[in-house]
Amino acid sequence: MRTSQTFSISFIVRKKKQQPDLSNLYTRITVNGKSLEISLKRTISSNKWNQAANKLKGNSTESQQMNKKIDETRARLYEVYDLLMKEDQIITAQEIKTRYLKSDQKYFTLTYLISYHKEKMNKVLKYGTMKNYNTTETYLKNYLKHLKVPNIYLKQIDYQFTLGFESFLRGFPGLRNNGIMKHMERFKKLMRLAEDLDWIEKNPTKKFKLRFDPVDMVYLNKPELEKIKNEILEKHVLNINRDIFIFSCYTGLAYADVKNLKKNHVQIGIDGDKWIYTRRIKTNTAVRIPILKEAQEILDRYKEHPRIDGTEKLLPVYSNQKTNQYLREVTEKIKIKKKLSFHTARHTFATTVTLANGVPIETVSKLLGHHKISTTQIYARVIDTKISSDFDNLRRKLNNQNKIKS
Repeated sequence: MRTSQTFSISFIVRKKKQQPDLSNLYTRITVNGKSLEISLKRTISSNKWNQAANKLKGNSTESQQMNKKIDETRARLYEVYDLLMKEDQIITAQEIKTRYLKSDQKYFTLTYLISYHKEKMNKVLKYGTMKNYNTTETYLKNYLKHLKVPNIYLKQIDYQFTLGFESFLRGFPGLRNNGIMKHMERFKKLMRLAEDLDWIEKNPTKKFKLRFDPVDMVYLNKPELEKIKNEILEKHVLNINRDIFIFSCYTGLAYADVKNLKKNHVQIGIDGDKWIYTRRIKTNTAVRIPILKEAQEILDRYKEHPRIDGTEKLLPVYSNQKTNQYLREVTEKIKIKKKLSFHTARHTFATTVTLANGVPIETVSKLLGHHKISTTQIYARVIDTKISSDFDNLRRKLNNQNKIKS
């Protein structure tokens, strides 16, 4: 016959030593006066915690989410306690903690995590990003087949599994190092999601360091830009795609943003001239770009083109694959020995069109829609002509100073 016992659940917080305004949240299980704690892996604002009520104060999003987590944790711990009672087990705080953590982990598998991510993120992430995740997830499923297992529990995934996945990817001749690192980066993000959901206690992929190789940036210098801009092309389709590429060279817009451009995106700016007001498809960052003469000429050239007639679109943009195919045909014809893609135009805008002509890097960063200026500084490092020009100015100043002294 089971002796009477006491069982209680409470929630406590501990302030972070380096950030006392933030606290880590724990649940405390007490059985017959003996207690154990479980980290909920959540950080809250210290001043919002109500210890007497065991919940966060107020109705903010943070409070609602955390209080929901607290209620769910309490309910699950009572379920574990009731299950142990039904099984007539000896109940201790340690047994409840162990059973709670196991129930948290054993149900969730890698394929379940993949399905969960796809369901939850399908409408959150951009189409291209989800397409990349789908490719990574396919590789993960093929890796399981390679291991000859139909599935694997998340708690069974360790550092060896992580290294094995990298090694598996390196067996594909079409995958280069940076492509492999992108797949590993997405795998790390999947496992971080599992950690945030409390489906795993420890994330083994945290130890894995991403190692990207430096990439040579492809852009057109001034003579090459003039050559491709002024070349007379026999095929009408090549002219269209070349012109739209040139439009991007003078606006800095990525392919998706050019394709998405509509008439209402052209507005009168602060200087009384025409500007493009839009948002980057990739990051949803607002960008405002003054329209240079070269870009406006292309907009005027295609405003009544049959491919966009009767629509709000500004340019008759082909698919990204077709556009890049036509660009390769153009570069072969005019003998530019660089492997161009549409994104080369964005690089060309940042280097040859703006930075090399003295536009401050802070301005270029805003035009490109970068969140951090360090991203834009990548372009500044590749412009030898700008360095040469700056040093010519420096030499003249030094020479003038020496003449004055003499």
